Amino acid sequence: MDRLEVALISVPVLLAMIFLRVPIGLAMLLCGVVGTAIVTSGWVPILASLKSLTYDVVANHSLSIIPLFLLMGQFATKGGMSESLFKAAAAFLGHRRGGVAMAGVGACAGFGAICGSSLATAATMAQVALPEMRRYGYSGALSTGSLAAGGTLGILIPPSIVLVIYAILAEQNIIKMFVAAVIPGLMAAVGFMIVIAIYVRINPAAAETRERVDTAGRVRAIMDVWPVALIFTLVIGGIYVGWFTPTEAAAVGAAGTGLLALRSGELDWKGLKECLLATAISTAMIYFIIFGAQVYNTFLAFSQLPQSTANWVAAAGFSPWVVLVMILLAYLVFGCVMDSLSMILLTIPIFFPLIMTLDFGLGPEETAIWFGILVLIVVELGLVTPPVGMNIFIINSLAPDIPLSETYRGVVPFLIAEIIRVVLLAAIPAIVLFLPRTLG
Repeated sequence: MDRLEVALISVPVLLAMIFLRVPIGLAMLLCGVVGTAIVTSGWVPILASLKSLTYDVVANHSLSIIPLFLLMGQFATKGGMSESLFKAAAAFLGHRRGGVAMAGVGACAGFGAICGSSLATAATMAQVALPEMRRYGYSGALSTGSLAAGGTLGILIPPSIVLVIYAILAEQNIIKMFVAAVIPGLMAAVGFMIVIAIYVRINPAAAETRERVDTAGRVRAIMDVWPVALIFTLVIGGIYVGWFTPTEAAAVGAAGTGLLALRSGELDWKGLKECLLATAISTAMIYFIIFGAQVYNTFLAFSQLPQSTANWVAAAGFSPWVVLVMILLAYLVFGCVMDSLSMILLTIPIFFPLIMTLDFGLGPEETAIWFGILVLIVVELGLVTPPVGMNIFIINSLAPDIPLSETYRGVVPFLIAEIIRVVLLAAIPAIVLFLPRTLG
C-alpha cells in the first residue's frame, strides 16, 4: 500500500470516527499520528513533529485573536447588548407583518458584529426574540427557522473566528478578509428579511402584526444600542484605518465590551468568572482541534495527497468553474456531519492549493479572498442543514415544544436564499472584492 492510498483511506476512517462522536480534534490527531507512522515507516518523524507542533500552535501570535474575540462575545452576552439590539430592530421593523422575525435577523447581524460565533449568536438572540414571537402568534417554523438562519451571521459578519482561522491557514491578510465579508454579510441579512417578507405574504397566518413604535420610542431604542455601534466602529474601523492590528483590535474590543458590561450593572464578579471560564474552555477546545488538524495536515503533506489531487485535476482537464462547484458541493456534504471550524481545518490544506492552481481571471490574493468568502458561506450552510445543523439544535433546545421537523421545514426557504447568494457571489467576484480593492 503506497502513501497516497493510506491518505485516501484515512478520509473515510476520519469521517467514521466523527460520526461515532469521537471528538474531532482527537480523531484528526489519531489519524495523523498513525497515518504518518505508516507512510514514513516509523514513529520518529511524527514524534519529532509533535514536539514542535505543540509549541507552534500554543505560541502562534495570530491565534491569540481567538480568545480575545470569544471574551468579547461573552462580555456582550452578559452586558445585555443582545436585548438592546433586538428592541432597536423591532422598533423600526416590528409593526410589519413578519417584522419581529426580521428584527431577530437584524439583531443577529448586529450581535455577530461583536461576537464572532454563530452558536453564541443563535443561542443569545433566541432567548430574547422567541418570547416576543410567541407573543405575536408567530408559527414555530418561522420563528425557529428565522433565528437558526440569522444565527449563522455570527461567523460571517466580521469579526469572525472561522475567518481568522482561514486567513491563517491560507496565509492571507486578516484585515482584507474581514473587509471582504462585510458586503456578503449585509446581503445575507437583507436576503433573510426578504425571505421572511415572502413567507408571510404566502402564509399570512404565520405571523401577526404588532403596534408601531413612535418616533420618540425609536430614538430611545437607537440610543440604547450606541455601545454596540461604538465597539464595532472601534474594532473594525480601527483595523480598516490602521489604528490597530487585528490582535490589538480584539484586545481593545474585549476590554471595551467588558467595561460597557460593567457600566450596565449586568457584570459582577461572579459573571466575570463565568465569562473567563467559558472563554478558557472554548479556547482550549479550539486549540486542540487546531493541533489535531496540524498533525493530520502533516500526514497529508507526507502522503502528497494535496499535490496529487491538483495534478489529477489538471490532467483531467476540468474547467476551473466545474472544480469550484465540486468543492462547494463537497462542503455542503461535509456540513451534514461536521462543524464549521473542523471543516475549515480539515479541507483548506487540500482544497486551497488546488484552487490556487486554477485560473478564474483574478490575481492570487484576490482568488484566495474570494474563495475564502465562498467557503465561509457554504460552511455557514452546514450550521442549518441536517443531520448536524448545530444552530437548529440550539434553537430547538430553547423551544422544546416545537418539533424538530418543523424547525427544519422553517429553515428551508433560508437555505434556498443562501444558495442563490453563493451562486451570485461566485458568478460576480467583484461583489466580494470591491471593499478589499479599495483597501489596496
